[in-house]
Amino acid sequence: MRVRASKLVALLGIILLTYSLAPLAPAVADNQMCKPVGKEGARPLPANLATDKPQEADTHTTPDVVPLNSVNIDALHLLTPGTLTVGTQPGGPPSSCLNGGRFTGFDSELLRAIAAKLGLRIVFNGTEFSALLAQVAGRRFDVGSSSIIATEGRRRTVGFTNGYDFGYLSLIVPAGSPIHGFDDLHPGQRIGAIQGTVEESYVVDTLHIEPVKFPDFTTLYSCVKNHQVDAWVAPAMEAAKVMKHGDAAAVVGYTFGQGTFIAYAVGKDNQPLIDALNAGLDAVIADGTWAQLYTDWTPRPLPSGWKPGSKAAATPHLPDFAAIAARNHRSIDKPPAPKSTLTQLKESFFDWDLYRQAIPAMLTTGLPNTLILTISSGILGLAVGMVLAVAGVSGMRWLRWPARIYTDIFRGLPEVVIILLIGLGIGPIVGGLTHNNPYPLGIAALGLTAAAYIGEIFRSGIQSVEPGQLDAARALGLSYRASMRLIVLPQAIRRVLPALVNQFIALLKGSALVYFLGLIAGQRELFQVGRDLNAQTGSLSPLVAAGMFYLLLTIPLTHLVNVIDERLRHGRPDDSLPLPASQEMV
Repeated sequence: MRVRASKLVALLGIILLTYSLAPLAPAVADNQMCKPVGKEGARPLPANLATDKPQEADTHTTPDVVPLNSVNIDALHLLTPGTLTVGTQPGGPPSSCLNGGRFTGFDSELLRAIAAKLGLRIVFNGTEFSALLAQVAGRRFDVGSSSIIATEGRRRTVGFTNGYDFGYLSLIVPAGSPIHGFDDLHPGQRIGAIQGTVEESYVVDTLHIEPVKFPDFTTLYSCVKNHQVDAWVAPAMEAAKVMKHGDAAAVVGYTFGQGTFIAYAVGKDNQPLIDALNAGLDAVIADGTWAQLYTDWTPRPLPSGWKPGSKAAATPHLPDFAAIAARNHRSIDKPPAPKSTLTQLKESFFDWDLYRQAIPAMLTTGLPNTLILTISSGILGLAVGMVLAVAGVSGMRWLRWPARIYTDIFRGLPEVVIILLIGLGIGPIVGGLTHNNPYPLGIAALGLTAAAYIGEIFRSGIQSVEPGQLDAARALGLSYRASMRLIVLPQAIRRVLPALVNQFIALLKGSALVYFLGLIAGQRELFQVGRDLNAQTGSLSPLVAAGMFYLLLTIPLTHLVNVIDERLRHGRPDDSLPLPASQEMV
């Protein structure tokens, strides 16, 4: 068994070395979704939206904006003076994505241009969309940017700038589906939507269907192609970018959803920042920056009667996208030709160019961050767990009961809940100490959770040591503390070593959950490096690469602890002793 495991580790090591030494692929692969397409990539609006207007598009748009030169950046109540801290979900190209360690896409590049007009630095942090608005409201971020449609319900939680883009919904179904439009949807069907989005609200409030919720576009789209869901109510532009020519899926309908326009989310009480961003948005519209970025990233005609910015902003001058799309024979209503199953499997799991892109980033960014999170939280968990174990076997009730309550709470809650509670609840309180770095809070959440399990592991080890050994130590004159430290704990640790390593492995994998607190590009761990590239390309190959790294970390660790445990139990073999006759013959 050990021979097979060592061969597997060696094989994975050879694959890793091969790809890490191979010439790096270009920064942007041919199938990458996180790149501007330019005006030649223009698409028309769907026929049923060509003459429609977004519902109540001017309800919250300001009549004008404050003069740009009157904005006082010291009065914007920023988390870091002079710096705009932005939270975004980078898995929704072309609006927001991550390319070569840089957050980009139409939303991100436009916000960079606005920040430049205001004289502000900008720092982007990746996070989950379902947590984004709560993080903005809780002052984890100054701004939320991820194609957020400004609905009335969301305005009760956060404030919004003027609109910088419009959005509409598409209905995507598997190939051969009997669903031909929104009218064919009914309760009992598995209708997918991204959690916390307007699409989810549309399915619940308009269609009156309980949706199947997913965390990201690529996962949901894979389930559509595999017939695991009956349909996907999707944001049209992001869905068009995720879909590839020849996929076993088709768009069968379009509609405007709830809300008015896409805008940046800001804390409700930070009106100065909202006013400043509105002034910057009008400024980039006036100098043509908005039109250029829109043409580069999301080239499609504007709905009749809609324009970005305040009511006083000029209507942007844009190319005739409908004519360009017609000239290039590009239609969003024509279903693509299906791909073979073998081709789909190859693109999903065996894209070698993506392996060459993913592995260097995992070596330089993902692996160090994973080890930092795991080792730091592991040390914290060991220290707190040891205290919990000793308190748990104490004869004093005032020590034993708090330890039991702590253990029950932290073992009973999912890790992700603890991470969000600590990150979103305690984060704003200690933001000055941590400088809004999510790592201290993530390490604390992982370490305190692990401590509950480690404490129980240590407690079982302590209780497995014969009580007579403690009594004998006390009879020899050792104090209770010295007896535990010198006699009982060393034996307990030896006995629970395999269980401790299992807990450490679980901690290694759990480090991926820190992403919920928002990470800048350089803070991503192994899973998130793979997931970001997966979101950009739709291929599962980057996640397979991340899995290889986890195996290279966990398999040797498991076998190392077996060797150590064997050595502790039986000692070092004496080579001077003759081997038994049976072993000599072998």
